[in-house]
Amino acid sequence: MRRGYFECRYGQLHVHNAIPPGGGFEEGTALVCLHGAEGSGRSFSAFLPLVGRDRSVYAPDLPGYGESDGPSQAMSPADYAAAIGDFLDTMRLRQVDLLAHGAAAVLATELAVTRPQQLRRIVLVSVPLGPPGPPGGSAPPGGLAAAAAGYALRERLGRISQPLLVLRPRDEGWDDTARVRDAQPSARLLDLPDHGPDLFQSAPGAVVDALRAFLRG
Repeated sequence: MRRGYFECRYGQLHVHNAIPPGGGFEEGTALVCLHGAEGSGRSFSAFLPLVGRDRSVYAPDLPGYGESDGPSQAMSPADYAAAIGDFLDTMRLRQVDLLAHGAAAVLATELAVTRPQQLRRIVLVSVPLGPPGPPGGSAPPGGLAAAAAGYALRERLGRISQPLLVLRPRDEGWDDTARVRDAQPSARLLDLPDHGPDLFQSAPGAVVDALRAFLRG
Protein backbone atom coordinates (compact mmCIF):
# COMPACT_ATOMS: atom_id res chain seq x y z
CA MET A 1 0.00 0.00 0.00
CA ARG A 2 1.24 3.49 -0.88
CA ARG A 3 0.41 7.01 0.21
CA GLY A 4 0.45 10.39 -1.45
CA TYR A 5 -0.87 13.95 -1.30
CA PHE A 6 -3.11 15.63 -3.87
CA GLU A 7 -4.42 19.16 -4.09
CA CYS A 8 -8.10 19.90 -3.57
CA ARG A 9 -10.02 23.11 -2.89
CA TYR A 10 -9.48 22.69 0.87
CA GLY A 11 -5.73 22.09 0.76
CA GLN A 12 -3.87 18.81 0.55
CA LEU A 13 -5.79 15.54 0.43
CA HIS A 14 -3.92 12.55 1.87
CA VAL A 15 -4.65 9.35 -0.10
CA HIS A 16 -3.83 5.69 0.58
CA ASN A 17 -3.64 3.56 -2.55
CA ALA A 18 -2.69 0.18 -3.98
CA ILE A 19 -2.14 -0.86 -7.58
CA PRO A 20 -1.81 -4.24 -9.34
CA PRO A 21 1.65 -5.62 -10.17
CA GLY A 22 1.16 -4.58 -13.78
CA GLY A 23 0.58 -0.95 -12.81
CA GLY A 24 -3.22 -0.92 -12.91
CA PHE A 25 -3.62 0.85 -16.22
CA GLU A 26 -4.64 -2.24 -18.17
CA GLU A 27 -6.70 -3.73 -15.34
CA GLY A 28 -10.21 -3.19 -13.98
CA THR A 29 -11.91 0.15 -13.39
CA ALA A 30 -10.29 2.07 -10.51
CA LEU A 31 -12.07 1.90 -7.15
CA VAL A 32 -12.30 4.87 -4.75
CA CYS A 33 -13.12 4.06 -1.10
CA LEU A 34 -14.65 6.65 1.26
CA HIS A 35 -14.41 6.16 5.01
CA GLY A 36 -17.13 6.84 7.57
CA ALA A 37 -17.53 9.60 10.14
CA GLU A 38 -15.15 8.12 12.72
CA GLY A 39 -12.35 6.90 10.52
CA SER A 40 -9.85 7.79 7.82
CA GLY A 41 -8.52 6.14 4.71
CA ARG A 42 -6.41 4.00 7.03
CA SER A 43 -9.55 2.03 7.95
CA PHE A 44 -9.16 0.31 4.55
CA SER A 45 -5.51 -0.68 5.15
CA ALA A 46 -6.21 -4.44 5.20
CA PHE A 47 -8.68 -4.23 2.31
CA LEU A 48 -6.68 -2.18 -0.21
CA PRO A 49 -3.88 -4.72 -0.92
CA LEU A 50 -6.47 -7.44 -1.59
CA VAL A 51 -8.80 -5.50 -3.88
CA GLY A 52 -5.78 -3.81 -5.46
CA ARG A 53 -4.59 -7.06 -7.02
CA ASP A 54 -6.62 -6.48 -10.18
CA ARG A 55 -7.42 -2.74 -10.16
CA SER A 56 -6.03 0.54 -8.81
CA VAL A 57 -7.73 1.50 -5.56
CA TYR A 58 -7.66 4.79 -3.65
CA ALA A 59 -8.78 5.62 -0.10
CA PRO A 60 -8.53 9.36 0.67
CA ASP A 61 -8.64 10.88 4.12
CA LEU A 62 -11.59 13.24 3.77
CA PRO A 63 -10.85 16.94 4.49
CA GLY A 64 -10.29 17.37 8.22
CA TYR A 65 -9.67 13.65 8.80
CA GLY A 66 -6.47 11.64 9.07
CA GLU A 67 -3.59 13.54 7.47
CA SER A 68 -5.66 15.69 5.10
CA ASP A 69 -5.90 19.43 5.57
CA GLY A 70 -9.05 20.61 7.30
CA PRO A 71 -11.56 23.19 6.05
CA SER A 72 -11.89 26.57 7.72
CA GLN A 73 -15.63 26.07 8.32
CA ALA A 74 -18.25 23.34 8.47
CA MET A 75 -18.72 21.44 5.22
CA SER A 76 -21.84 20.18 3.51
CA PRO A 77 -22.06 16.83 1.69
CA ALA A 78 -21.70 18.77 -1.57
CA ASP A 79 -18.47 20.32 -0.25
CA TYR A 80 -16.99 16.92 0.64
CA ALA A 81 -18.11 15.55 -2.72
CA ALA A 82 -16.45 18.49 -4.49
CA ALA A 83 -13.15 17.71 -2.74
CA ILE A 84 -13.32 14.11 -3.98
CA GLY A 85 -14.25 15.44 -7.41
CA ASP A 86 -11.09 17.54 -7.37
CA PHE A 87 -9.08 14.39 -6.70
CA LEU A 88 -10.77 12.49 -9.54
CA ASP A 89 -10.09 15.37 -11.92
CA THR A 90 -6.48 15.74 -10.81
CA MET A 91 -5.93 12.03 -11.42
CA ARG A 92 -7.75 12.30 -14.76
CA LEU A 93 -9.88 9.32 -13.85
CA ARG A 94 -12.51 9.31 -16.58
CA GLN A 95 -14.55 6.58 -14.88
CA VAL A 96 -14.38 4.98 -11.43
CA ASP A 97 -16.28 2.67 -9.15
CA LEU A 98 -17.05 4.06 -5.70
CA LEU A 99 -17.34 2.36 -2.30
CA ALA A 100 -18.62 4.29 0.73
CA HIS A 101 -18.84 3.19 4.36
CA GLY A 102 -21.37 4.58 6.85
CA ALA A 103 -21.99 8.33 6.65
CA ALA A 104 -19.89 8.53 3.48
CA ALA A 105 -22.98 7.13 1.73
CA VAL A 106 -24.14 10.74 1.43
CA LEU A 107 -20.95 11.66 -0.47
CA ALA A 108 -21.21 8.66 -2.76
CA THR A 109 -24.84 9.47 -3.45
CA GLU A 110 -24.03 13.13 -4.17
CA LEU A 111 -21.22 12.14 -6.52
CA ALA A 112 -23.40 9.54 -8.26
CA VAL A 113 -26.11 12.12 -8.90
CA THR A 114 -23.85 15.03 -9.90
CA ARG A 115 -21.21 13.05 -11.86
CA PRO A 116 -23.27 10.26 -13.44
CA GLN A 117 -20.93 9.75 -16.40
CA GLN A 118 -17.83 9.46 -14.23
CA LEU A 119 -19.16 6.99 -11.67
CA ARG A 120 -19.73 3.53 -13.11
CA ARG A 121 -20.86 1.42 -10.12
CA ILE A 122 -21.64 2.26 -6.49
CA VAL A 123 -21.15 0.14 -3.35
CA LEU A 124 -22.61 1.32 -0.04
CA VAL A 125 -21.81 -0.35 3.28
CA SER A 126 -23.92 0.26 6.42
CA VAL A 127 -26.15 3.03 5.09
CA PRO A 128 -27.42 5.52 7.74
CA LEU A 129 -30.91 6.24 6.46
CA GLY A 130 -31.95 7.29 9.96
CA PRO A 131 -30.60 10.47 11.63
CA PRO A 132 -26.89 9.87 12.38
CA GLY A 133 -25.59 10.29 15.91
CA PRO A 134 -23.07 12.96 16.94
CA PRO A 135 -19.51 12.59 15.73
CA GLY A 136 -17.32 10.39 17.86
CA GLY A 137 -13.80 8.98 17.90
CA SER A 138 -11.64 10.93 15.50
CA ALA A 139 -14.53 12.75 13.85
CA PRO A 140 -14.03 16.53 14.04
CA PRO A 141 -16.88 18.76 15.30
CA GLY A 142 -19.09 19.69 12.40
CA GLY A 143 -17.55 16.89 10.36
CA LEU A 144 -19.05 14.25 8.12
CA ALA A 145 -21.69 13.02 10.57
CA ALA A 146 -23.01 16.56 11.05
CA ALA A 147 -23.07 17.10 7.27
CA ALA A 148 -24.94 13.84 6.74
CA ALA A 149 -27.60 14.77 9.28
CA GLY A 150 -29.13 17.40 7.02
CA TYR A 151 -28.85 15.48 3.76
CA ALA A 152 -31.97 14.15 2.00
CA LEU A 153 -30.41 10.72 1.56
CA ARG A 154 -33.61 8.81 0.94
CA GLU A 155 -34.70 11.15 -1.85
CA ARG A 156 -31.25 11.32 -3.44
CA LEU A 157 -30.81 7.55 -3.37
CA GLY A 158 -33.87 7.33 -5.56
CA ARG A 159 -32.05 9.39 -8.21
CA ILE A 160 -29.05 7.07 -8.53
CA SER A 161 -28.95 5.61 -12.04
CA GLN A 162 -25.81 3.48 -11.70
CA PRO A 163 -25.83 -0.16 -10.60
CA LEU A 164 -25.91 -0.12 -6.79
CA LEU A 165 -24.74 -2.84 -4.39
CA VAL A 166 -25.46 -2.50 -0.68
CA LEU A 167 -23.53 -4.56 1.89
CA ARG A 168 -25.25 -5.09 5.23
CA PRO A 169 -22.94 -6.26 8.05
CA ARG A 170 -24.30 -6.91 11.53
CA ASP A 171 -23.78 -3.48 13.09
CA GLU A 172 -25.85 -0.59 14.44
CA GLY A 173 -26.99 0.23 10.91
CA TRP A 174 -28.43 -3.25 10.27
CA ASP A 175 -32.06 -2.07 10.17
CA ASP A 176 -31.39 1.25 8.39
CA THR A 177 -29.36 -0.42 5.67
CA ALA A 178 -32.22 -2.78 4.83
CA ARG A 179 -34.39 0.25 3.97
CA VAL A 180 -32.24 1.24 0.99
CA ARG A 181 -34.43 -0.93 -1.22
CA ASP A 182 -37.42 1.25 -0.25
CA ALA A 183 -35.61 4.31 -1.62
CA GLN A 184 -33.94 2.59 -4.58
CA PRO A 185 -35.74 -0.65 -5.58
CA SER A 186 -33.07 -1.57 -8.13
CA ALA A 187 -30.35 -1.82 -5.45
CA ARG A 188 -28.84 -5.23 -4.77
CA LEU A 189 -28.77 -5.97 -1.04
CA LEU A 190 -26.26 -8.49 0.33
CA ASP A 191 -26.47 -9.46 4.01
CA LEU A 192 -23.21 -10.22 5.86
CA PRO A 193 -24.64 -11.34 9.24
CA ASP A 194 -21.39 -13.05 10.32
CA HIS A 195 -19.43 -9.79 10.21
CA GLY A 196 -19.73 -6.66 12.33
CA PRO A 197 -18.77 -2.98 12.26
CA ASP A 198 -15.04 -3.71 11.83
CA LEU A 199 -15.77 -5.46 8.54
CA PHE A 200 -12.85 -3.96 6.61
CA GLN A 201 -10.33 -4.80 9.34
CA SER A 202 -11.55 -8.25 10.44
CA ALA A 203 -12.85 -9.68 7.17
CA PRO A 204 -11.41 -7.79 4.17
CA GLY A 205 -11.41 -10.96 2.11
CA ALA A 206 -15.16 -11.35 2.61
CA VAL A 207 -15.69 -7.84 1.23
CA VAL A 208 -13.52 -8.58 -1.80
CA ASP A 209 -15.50 -11.77 -2.43
CA ALA A 210 -18.78 -9.83 -2.14
CA LEU A 211 -17.59 -7.20 -4.64
CA ARG A 212 -15.83 -9.34 -7.21
CA ALA A 213 -18.71 -10.22 -9.55
CA PHE A 214 -20.38 -6.81 -9.15
CA LEU A 215 -17.26 -4.83 -10.08
CA ARG A 216 -16.58 -7.07 -13.05
CA GLY A 217 -20.06 -6.45 -14.44
